[in-house]
Amino acid sequence: MTATLPPGLPAILVFDLDGTLIDSAPDIARAVNATLAGHGRRALSVAEVRGMVGDGSASLLRQAFAATGAPLDEGGVQEALARYLDIYFAQSAEPSCLYPGVAPTLGALHAAGIALGLCTNKPERIARKLLDLLDLARLFGAVAGGDTLPVRKPDGRPLARVIDALGGGPAAMVGDNANDVKAARAVGIPVVAVSYGYPRMAVADLGADLVIDRFADLPAALARLGTRPDSPPAGR
Repeated sequence: MTATLPPGLPAILVFDLDGTLIDSAPDIARAVNATLAGHGRRALSVAEVRGMVGDGSASLLRQAFAATGAPLDEGGVQEALARYLDIYFAQSAEPSCLYPGVAPTLGALHAAGIALGLCTNKPERIARKLLDLLDLARLFGAVAGGDTLPVRKPDGRPLARVIDALGGGPAAMVGDNANDVKAARAVGIPVVAVSYGYPRMAVADLGADLVIDRFADLPAALARLGTRPDSPPAGR
């Protein structure tokens, strides 16, 4: 598959995780509902949880408790968050959660010498465990989670950290929601959005440079997109 990759791809590609590489909403919903049950709250549907994903685990828990009764105070949020993270970390992950085309496309990009990074708002230890379980960890040279720095996407600093860790140079972001687009804009790199993820708004309104419907279409889309010669140095 490596030989079929088009020329003109950026040296570095940084990916979001939830809604971009994996359909994590069912697993997240199980952990959220176990946490809610411990507080006597009703379970949320996967569709409800999917609409809450993207801003980090604390935000997810705040939304989940607000949707099922009285909101928690900050102390309660932190207590529930610790429980949720332990439950989620203990869960396994099946290859079926990977979106179609993700594994072979990432493998081809890596084999072609493109440096791959991950920038997610999911806690870093959970993101790294999922990459291990899904046999993707070997492909990624740098990972930033929602707790790696004091800030998370849409702030551009976690993305810049990943790009710097991969050596700097022409880069592009691949994600599924506005946080990914804003982070990419903050560091001056192009961004491709997938149409199948958790955007929480019309995908056409995200402001991405390109939108793809299938992950396998990413190399061709990046070749069309190229990199912007007038962009500031990646990761700065």
